[in-house]
Amino acid sequence: MDYKKELEELILSVIHENGSDIHISEGRHPAIRVSNDLLYLTKRDAITRESSKGFLEVLLSKEQAERFFKNQEIDFAYDYKDQARLRGNAYFHKGSVAIALRLIPKVKTLSELNLPPSLEEFTRKKQGFFLVVGPVGQGKSTTLSSLINLINNERAEHIITIEDPVEYQFEQNRSIIDQREVGIDTKDFQTALRSAFRQDVNVIMIGEMRNPETISTAVTAAETGHLVFSTLHTNNASQTIDRIIDSFPGDQQDQIRTQLSSSLLGIFSQRLIPRVSGGIVPAYELLINNNAVSNLIRDKRTHEIDVVIETGTESGMVDMNRSLLSLIQRGEITPENAFVHSFNPKALERMLK
Repeated sequence: MDYKKELEELILSVIHENGSDIHISEGRHPAIRVSNDLLYLTKRDAITRESSKGFLEVLLSKEQAERFFKNQEIDFAYDYKDQARLRGNAYFHKGSVAIALRLIPKVKTLSELNLPPSLEEFTRKKQGFFLVVGPVGQGKSTTLSSLINLINNERAEHIITIEDPVEYQFEQNRSIIDQREVGIDTKDFQTALRSAFRQDVNVIMIGEMRNPETISTAVTAAETGHLVFSTLHTNNASQTIDRIIDSFPGDQQDQIRTQLSSSLLGIFSQRLIPRVSGGIVPAYELLINNNAVSNLIRDKRTHEIDVVIETGTESGMVDMNRSLLSLIQRGEITPENAFVHSFNPKALERMLK
């Protein structure tokens, strides 16, 4: 079988269906995800042990394959001609190979992503720390790519991205953009981040902060004149701050609180919700670090941040429930889907009455 041709047909299927993911797993038909639903491609043959390894040979280099069989899982990227780029993860289950591929579309503007124009203000800062958070598959990387490209198009800066793997590929415009892939261009996130201090960098984008050392170095970079963007798999702003602080030993937590209270610019939490008319639309929460928020972080009162967001509309903050309510009122999403994604469903119910 020509596995490269088979793979390309699967990629074209997900593109034509405006989908997001491809799943290849032994014993099942290939599946694609469209508007959050998994669709099995039953007209295609079920995946066998031989075909799963055949797809793997197309997707991975010899070096990557060796690393995969040693570690039993691997992150990678795959380019389909000039039409698409995919982020992939290969892993074992029940002794057989499974592969998950996510389609990475071209970099879009905030407007095209239906995101608030207020996010532009964070790209125009000279230093500080901005986080995009949310569960897996909620568009965090897509939002970050839009912010980085905005800087690229507006001014001449040196931008370094540290990713595993490199996802969106940028075309340099006014800025110099160096994209470093963990395992290929650098040993790990922390090593690349430390090296960035000696690379005359203005803007740093960290694909994911995975350990306290990376978080600490990122916060220090934000304090020392760099604009730093990153992501975390957390639900909302207050939980994100707690997660960062709790990742450090007790005797270091006061220091990171102080650093975070002064260097944090904002936290943007987003969810992709099925649209009534088809496709998906984002709902979001936006925390902007002002004096009140900074004091709450420093004084160990992060549980009060949710109230600050709810009452901070005039200062530009966005409460998730208000974002959901607006989408319901415009007929974009159903109340049922809004309740599923709300941080406080009971409060949303009161707002709907």
